[in-house]
Amino acid sequence: MNFRENINSEHSVLLVIDLQSKLAPAISSFNTTLECALQLANASAIHQIPSIITEHYKKGLGESDEKIKQALPNAQYIEKINFSACAEEGFLDTLSQLQRPHVVVIGTEAHVCVLQTCLDLLQQGYAVTVATDAIASRNTEHKAIAVEQLRQAGAVVSCAETIIFQWTKKAGTSTFKQILSIVK
Repeated sequence: MNFRENINSEHSVLLVIDLQSKLAPAISSFNTTLECALQLANASAIHQIPSIITEHYKKGLGESDEKIKQALPNAQYIEKINFSACAEEGFLDTLSQLQRPHVVVIGTEAHVCVLQTCLDLLQQGYAVTVATDAIASRNTEHKAIAVEQLRQAGAVVSCAETIIFQWTKKAGTSTFKQILSIVK
């Protein structure tokens, strides 16, 4: 897969990393991050893009935010204790079964679980796009460092709206009309 090509909805998977309720109060930008994550989740549902939601140390951090769960009712869930989802038993098999080479990544925390998962996905040969407005860390500087490291490692750094329009491709369609209600 060419990492420089436009994102194609037929080749994409949406990976939601640890957008969990008990972590939210520690992240000042959580609500903004969640809003962008929900835009991507809603657009992925319109485009019938499969999704995977990870939940890190669920016993301590709780379940995924209720809004993201509602937006992605057909998501596959992976509980994890490893920072990288790729190190969790069954994750790579679940992803491989979807037969989609491009992973769009959102979630928390940018400098820990998002970073490590993306680096491992790149090593596994996946194209990775990170929506920077849909990832967050407790410390904004840590997020910025993680984004730069991901860029250097070969991930595409983007934003929710750009990805949504890349998936949509053109105006004047019924799909575009549905997408407009998400981005307005």
